[in-house]
Amino acid sequence: MQASGEYAASPQTMIVTTTENIPGTLVVKTIGQVFGLTVRSRSLGGNIAAFLKGLIGGEIGSYVKLNEDSRRQALDRMVQNAAAMGANAVTMMRFDSTEMGLSMSEIVAYGTARVIELTTPPSDDPSTSN
Repeated sequence: MQASGEYAASPQTMIVTTTENIPGTLVVKTIGQVFGLTVRSRSLGGNIAAFLKGLIGGEIGSYVKLNEDSRRQALDRMVQNAAAMGANAVTMMRFDSTEMGLSMSEIVAYGTARVIELTTPPSDDPSTSN
């Protein structure tokens, strides 16, 4: 059972931002670092097709999709980890990537897990935002 004022975090209610502060909120608790990690590899056929595309130049769509999917998975895992820690926000979120071997990439999403409370009611009126 939660004490009055505690926030039950879930991935659906997580605020993720690249900034340190979230306007209209008060940091109740800083829990600490949180991350989500994935390692992906292209198939041999995908690598050959990308190599051939690289010879003529241009965007390599299969690699773009792979990286987008990898970032999304890393972000989702970070949010799940933050929720498990009891956070309802992640601030200072960043991505990092590293090549592993010849055909693998590690993608990590990381930030600071926090418990926040709203100090001003959220506005649905876009004309009031700066």
